[in-house]
Amino acid sequence: MSAPLSPVEILKAGSHGLRGTLIESLADPITGALREGDAQLLKFHGSYQQDDRDVRDERRKQKLEPAYSFMIRTRLPGGVATAKQWLDLDALATQYGNGGLRLTTRQAFQIHGIVKRNLKPTIAAINQTLMDTVAACGDVNRNVMASANPVESKAHAAVHAASVALSEHLLPHTRAYHEIWLDEKKIVGADESEPLYGPTYLPRKFKIGIAVPPINDVDVFSQDLGFIAIVENGELIGYNLLAGGGMGSTHGDARTYPRLADVLGFIRADQLIAAAEAVLTTQRDFGNRSDRKLSRLKYTIDKHGLEWFIEEIERRLGEKLPPAREFVFDQSGDRFGWTQGFDGRWHLTLRIESGRVVDSEKQQGLTGLRQIAKIHQGDFRLTPNQNLIIAGVAADQRDGIDLLVKQYGLDNYQHSSALRLYALACVAFPTCTLAMAEAERYLPEFLDRVEVILQKYSLERAPILLRISGCPNGCSRPYLGEIALVGKAFGRYNLHLGADFQGRRLNRLYKENIDEASILQTLEPLLRDYAAQRSSDEAFGDYLFRSGVLSVPQTIAMELVP
Repeated sequence: MSAPLSPVEILKAGSHGLRGTLIESLADPITGALREGDAQLLKFHGSYQQDDRDVRDERRKQKLEPAYSFMIRTRLPGGVATAKQWLDLDALATQYGNGGLRLTTRQAFQIHGIVKRNLKPTIAAINQTLMDTVAACGDVNRNVMASANPVESKAHAAVHAASVALSEHLLPHTRAYHEIWLDEKKIVGADESEPLYGPTYLPRKFKIGIAVPPINDVDVFSQDLGFIAIVENGELIGYNLLAGGGMGSTHGDARTYPRLADVLGFIRADQLIAAAEAVLTTQRDFGNRSDRKLSRLKYTIDKHGLEWFIEEIERRLGEKLPPAREFVFDQSGDRFGWTQGFDGRWHLTLRIESGRVVDSEKQQGLTGLRQIAKIHQGDFRLTPNQNLIIAGVAADQRDGIDLLVKQYGLDNYQHSSALRLYALACVAFPTCTLAMAEAERYLPEFLDRVEVILQKYSLERAPILLRISGCPNGCSRPYLGEIALVGKAFGRYNLHLGADFQGRRLNRLYKENIDEASILQTLEPLLRDYAAQRSSDEAFGDYLFRSGVLSVPQTIAMELVP
């Protein structure tokens, strides 16, 4: 006897193609919220219902409903936006949102603080920019990630084009999005079938990333489905196919865990979409639809076995997978400053802390990038690490861009510690419903305190991956940090140590449920010894294993080295 379906599965089955009663919920003037089921369905349309947790208790005391608002996320494969699109989103964030943009760890934009009456106008306006939000969230394929600078080489350009084609191919077929947000008239009798997803879509979210060695900026081993580009003589010939990555877990539930993707084999470049379909439909047909905690692809693979999974993929693909090709990664972060692409134009990578584009005392990010967008003749490229590339700059325009970057305090990449440059944090409080501890708001002051230790031992330029997550679900990919704080309760974290700098190794839980003072007391002797004992170019995570501070690595992703 099969286990009963989860409530979300029942909701999807009865949603009439993800429509639910969203139109009625949006029209209800009595509350700032949507009906419970509609709030779940809204995710498929690219938005989350949230409330301000900073004022939740006070509003409850005053017998007021929570301060509801909505976050909207774009679908932006490979993270490429025009200067006009940047300006349009800036205007929307100012008019309808909280006055800032957020660059996500999946190369997309988020606008926060939108009240219900403005939700439809904002989504409609985003579509007018030739972007959309469809399938940016929900139990479908999410935004397809790709190496951040498509003009670094012709192969990078081909990979970006592949990410766009893949994203378009994996979109849901329902017209619910267009009817609800864009006023498309429903066609009576139209075919509403979902040939790829089926009537209940996927058991859980599904993430895809494409990496181009030697930079693993997309953290390809963290993806449900990953592709590692294989380039020969400057030409993209195919990909190593990966599956089964995922960062999420649940505190106290040993059935849940972060996992790195397995390398399955090699596919030709023209097999990309077919291979993606094979993996996605296998998860559709065999994924857990009873317990959402166990519904990601990683659990499907571990339940049935990797050998079974590969055989199933090969059956759906119609041929055996050849062995994976050789590849090497040397880092997982971004390269900051100016670089020149194969087209002769220049590209400037800026550090955007936590991806938050706002005006503050330290940095006028929103105003500065607005001014840059007004004169910029190229485009903007969002990186998987919450940073931004001002791309396609002609040589004679570099000085003008540099002047604006300095004027608005966007030149922090030139003087920040390596630790600060590579740090990631999720949103957490006040808007994330899952947050147990601070992350984004806490990151700057925590970095300040760790930097004091680094300066003490002359480690300011040592590239150490630090990541903070407000809960164990892993939006900031914390389990791939050499140092990671995973929220356990307000002001308390689990301390994880020991990932590598290439995104191939998970870290280990080192201490559980400790406060800031304990974290710093734990880190200082480790960093002191690292400074004194490290070998040339040895990364912090590697040192922890070599020195015996940590035991045998928990999981190491397969890597083929020449």
